[in-house]
This record gives sequence, C-alpha cells and structure tokens, in this order.
Amino acid sequence: MSTSDPSASIPLIGEPVMPVVDQHIVKPDQPIVGKVHATRLCTDSRKASGFVRHIEIDVSNTPLAGTWISGQSFGVIPPGLTEHGVSHKLRLYSIAAPSDGETGDGNIITTCVKRVLDEDWDSHKLLNGVCSNYMCDLNVGDEITLTGPVGKRFVLPKNPLDHDYVFIATGTGIAPFRGMIMDLIQASGTHDLSSKVALLMGVPYETDLLYHDTLLHWTKQFENFTYHTAISRHTTPDQPKKMYVQDRLVDDFHLLSPMLINKRTLIYICGMAGMELGVFQTLAKLLPPDQLPQFLKIDPEIASDIDHWERKMIPKKIKKSKRVFLEVY
Repeated sequence: MSTSDPSASIPLIGEPVMPVVDQHIVKPDQPIVGKVHATRLCTDSRKASGFVRHIEIDVSNTPLAGTWISGQSFGVIPPGLTEHGVSHKLRLYSIAAPSDGETGDGNIITTCVKRVLDEDWDSHKLLNGVCSNYMCDLNVGDEITLTGPVGKRFVLPKNPLDHDYVFIATGTGIAPFRGMIMDLIQASGTHDLSSKVALLMGVPYETDLLYHDTLLHWTKQFENFTYHTAISRHTTPDQPKKMYVQDRLVDDFHLLSPMLINKRTLIYICGMAGMELGVFQTLAKLLPPDQLPQFLKIDPEIASDIDHWERKMIPKKIKKSKRVFLEVY
C-alpha cells in the first residue's frame, strides 16, 4: 500500500485508535512536591506474604494535577544519597487512580507499593528497597517528590467503550487496571458497564489479592465485569489446584472465549517480567489458527513447538498485534 494512500492510517477492524497523551509535564530536574493524603494496607489480611500499601498523594496546585490518565505512571525521587554520594534516581509507579483522580478533581494521584525486602546471596545482608520502603513508611501529611506523567501506549483507547477488555495482572500489576476499570465505569454512566471486562489476577497466596473487596463488589454490581483469581502457592475451596494466570485462562476459557474471538476485545497484561510468555503460549494453544493472528503473529519455525518457547523470542519471533498491550517490570 502506498504511504500516500489516505486509507493507510485507518486502523484495521478491531484495532484501537489510541489517544494523544501528555507526558513529562513535570521533569526530573524540576520535580514537584506532593503530600500524602492517605495510606493503608490494600491486602485483605495482616497475614499476607507481602506488604502492599495503597498510597494517595495530593498534587493540587502543582503542574501534575489533572495531567495523567489511567494506565500511565508517575516518578518518585526518594530522599538521601546513594553510597556513591549522588542523589537517588527516580522510580516509576503505575497510577492506580482513575483519570480524574481519587476525588474526581484531578488532585489525588494513587499507586500501590510493595515493600521490597530481600537478602544478598553473597554477603547474606538484608537488602531494603530504597524507594518502596520509603514510600511505605510515609504518613499522612508527609511530603514526597514527584515527576511525570509517563507512558503513552499502555492506556485505554480514545473511544474506550468501543472495545471489550481482558485485563491480566500479577501482584501490583493490578494498579493500572483499577484506574482503567473505574474510568470505564464512569464512561458507561449506566447501571452496568457498557464494555465487557474480564480481570485475571494472579498472586502467590489468597491473602495477597489486592483490592479484593472492591473487585468482588464490582462483580455483584456489574453483570459485564468478571473477576478470575489464580493462586500459585496453595489451594483454596474455590481453587482445588495451584495455578498461574495462564492456567486460569485455560480453566475459564469457556467463559472467556466469546470475548477472545470478538474483534472488539483488547488484551492488557501487567506484572512481573516473564509472565507474558506463559500468557502468549496459552493463547497460542487455545485460540483457533484463524483467530490467533488478531493478537499474536508467530514465526512459522516455532509455531509447532509452543511448549519450548523462550522469552527471548519476544518480539522477534512472537509479535503482539495492536490489540495487545504489555507493561512488565
């Protein structure tokens, strides 16, 4: 097709038209100062294997107020110096708030943060995540230095209600989906979601499920919202075997397949790096050959050996289409 052909810019059926978004309104060399508006544990039990806090930050009367949309990230610059005597580099955190913020006026930006505690294999010393523990230790009223917003691809389409969504998350990868679902609820303006939304959430233990009560409430409130959990390190009365998110995709495929063969549907994946490979392998096994290219384009030389795919094959031999959005870290 000639590049001068006016139809060249028209998306194929099912491909989303993405919005033009603002980025880097607040740059690292000129950060703003926000104040902690609220902080709380966002797991449903003190017995959770990890500590994750929901943190709301007031950015009113700063250039960051009202500039982000759900799916983007903001930067945090922790105080103090590194062991080399230089300032810490900023860390990015996914925004868990809807596009108009927690209070609807664009002033409260939100994220969820997991404390990072680990051990150095060589020195046997405790390693503390510099920024994660700093943020989790903050109290209401404390100041925090911010930048952003960042991200232009992992966002909802320009006309979000033109599509249905399969959101796949692990751990704090739930953050952007919380905001996106809240945006879809607000855009629907009805007693139910106008779009069909399926959320697959994977965690090690049931007590690690984030925003669990809210998500369960949405399943009761909205017929078009379904919530599918995958617990990888133990079983539950509702889940008699251990599973990852791709296993949940298999077990619930009879529920999800009508969405996955529909050209309205987009897939968003967010969580720890590596999770996407299992999801891609599962889609390749479950979807009919004529349906798979809507989401993945597979090199013919690896198409018959799905079980031996490796992450390094992405994106050279396993290419996602414009209907798949990926944010891993």
